[in-house]
Amino acid sequence: MKKGSKLTLVSATICALALLASGCGGGGTNTEGAEQSSSSQPSSNTVVSVHGCEPAQPLIPSSTAESCGGQVVNAINSRLVRFDDQGKARNDLASEIKGNDDMSQYKITLTDGRKFSDGTPITAKSFTRAWSWSANVTNGQLNASFFSNIKGFDDLQKQGVPADAQFSGLKVIDDKTFTVDLSSPSSTFPIQVGYMAFAPLPESFYKDPKAYGENPVSSGPYKFESWQHNGMIKLGKNSDYNGDIKVQNGGIDYKVYTDLGSAYSDVQAGNLDVIDRIPTSAVKTFMTDSMVQSYNKPGSGLQMFTIPTAMEHFGQDREGHLRRQAISMAIDRKMLIDKVLGGLGVQPTDFTAPTIPGYAKSLKGSDKIKYNANKAKEYWSKADAISQWPADRTFRMLYNADGGAKDFYDGMANSIKNTLGIKAEATPVPTFSEFRGNVKKRLYNDAAFRSSWSPDYPSPETYLMSNFASSAADGNGSNDGDYKNPKFDALLQQAAKAKDTDEANKFFQQSEEILLQDMPAVPLYYANNTGASAKMVHGMRLGWDGFPIFAELSKDQ
Repeated sequence: MKKGSKLTLVSATICALALLASGCGGGGTNTEGAEQSSSSQPSSNTVVSVHGCEPAQPLIPSSTAESCGGQVVNAINSRLVRFDDQGKARNDLASEIKGNDDMSQYKITLTDGRKFSDGTPITAKSFTRAWSWSANVTNGQLNASFFSNIKGFDDLQKQGVPADAQFSGLKVIDDKTFTVDLSSPSSTFPIQVGYMAFAPLPESFYKDPKAYGENPVSSGPYKFESWQHNGMIKLGKNSDYNGDIKVQNGGIDYKVYTDLGSAYSDVQAGNLDVIDRIPTSAVKTFMTDSMVQSYNKPGSGLQMFTIPTAMEHFGQDREGHLRRQAISMAIDRKMLIDKVLGGLGVQPTDFTAPTIPGYAKSLKGSDKIKYNANKAKEYWSKADAISQWPADRTFRMLYNADGGAKDFYDGMANSIKNTLGIKAEATPVPTFSEFRGNVKKRLYNDAAFRSSWSPDYPSPETYLMSNFASSAADGNGSNDGDYKNPKFDALLQQAAKAKDTDEANKFFQQSEEILLQDMPAVPLYYANNTGASAKMVHGMRLGWDGFPIFAELSKDQ
């Protein structure tokens, strides 16, 4: 296969940003636990089954903002750059991404010979038209905010704009070249374009986007074959793909489970090949379970719950800040991590993860995400002095029942109830798809709800901008609590203009200190990358983002 040239960036400092090598997720060359089976040879034509969940949205890159659909969208779509399993940026559809001196404009040159699975070529217009459509408010895409720094974004966000309006900041030079003008300089832009929202789209997409979401065209190593809703998504090896990823199997059966325990039992029985998380019932035993091959490495995932700004008594004012901090300090994270997770998590100190450059251990206000019963009671009492919490009101926390979170959320409810002396309960929603759909519709403004983050690219920016920037609120991204703070936004903008990672990280950490005061979401723990595979499976690893590396999987015939 033809290899792309080395990623070309504007300076050594930006190159350092793009090549964030150290520990951005899974890593490790072997699974831990049971030994690999060697009774027969693995086959590159055998289909491998992987635990999955029902996508909450159609399989459109700019519409997918959750892991259930994200794994599938990532597998079937190539981008300008890809991230290897250590989080390093590698050229993919781009042969060069070259910025000007102040990083306000980038010139992008595409590699030769790449095409979509419908046979049409991937051209500069495949990107400029796709990005314009994705950022257009008329098209209502969840990932629209990722394009907010491209010139002309505000025009595309005006109500009534035609659905086919194009970015003023994108210019096609020829079939293989286009330029991107930014509203403000960005040192991380060459990394951002590795996120799935920046994938190109074929011309056939625009004829019927809704139909495309059910039967997408591929530009990646896998091609879409079928989607039995709430059952299975079948992906086949894309024979037309000529990129650098070498697929070791004949395809992926992405099986939808609503119960994690059932999925684990199927791995034990050999009826499912791979699972990328462990049910609470098995966290203390899976590492020594002789029926599976276990996997446990440090991860980049952050578990939280969001308290919507619209929730009564929890607004972004003095009372709301006190209550948010009191709730956070009322949670005994260490006890829950040890007893419920079997130690497969780390207590948080910030809003990123320990594997991400820029992670901070000691920020001003980080004591607010540590268990402190006395302080929690004090803060709750101070909030009551402003506006009394009704004695008959229950603090509710919603979560999806098919994600293995029940025991942890029940434990949090008990911890809050016992510490603050209020009613608290954890409320399950049957499926992730229903849960995310309700979050999107803003049906949970009277309760806290589960949220988590796996980074889109290896930088603190993806955690902070995606979850808390004003541009990602109001349905334009993953800021599901609709939190808005201009001071926080300004610090993110300063970080984007920074000339090196050290300077950028200082601004990111300052912005996190604002979050620790406002507490739009409550960090719970950094999740380990854990999983298991059946005995006949080879190559099971979780990548820097915590998801299985589909292409490396194979199994004995």
